[in-house]
Amino acid sequence: MLKEFKEFLIKGNMIDMAVGFIFGAAFATLVKSLVANVIMPPVGMLLGGVDFSQLFVALDGKEYAAMEALDKAGAPAIKYGIFINDTISFLILGFVMFMGIKAYNKLKAEEPEAEEAPTTKVCGECAMDIPVAAKVCGHCGNTDV
Repeated sequence: MLKEFKEFLIKGNMIDMAVGFIFGAAFATLVKSLVANVIMPPVGMLLGGVDFSQLFVALDGKEYAAMEALDKAGAPAIKYGIFINDTISFLILGFVMFMGIKAYNKLKAEEPEAEEAPTTKVCGECAMDIPVAAKVCGHCGNTDV
């Protein structure tokens, strides 16, 4: 059983998949940073100085000046601003993945398919298919094949 497990782990597809997960997680972190630090600040400024990461509704009925005060008090809240940021991150990530897969499919379609070598040829005398390596037609006895 240990030998089978080792074979399973060292298969090429397993390693490729692990590398894909690692790069995917790193890319998701990069997109999240892009949204939080590059995209949302100008959007918030255009909407009147709104910092989306600080938008929340405290469920205990009290008022909190900022997210830090809410977290320090340990109060339950609906943090819809963070949800907005995460939704935008998801949409950007989905769009980038869509474009990447679209480009991959385009490249894949452009690859010429290898043509198989013919295994038969046509006899010039009787027009029957015979093997490529044949020196004499098995149907009519023609030796000019």
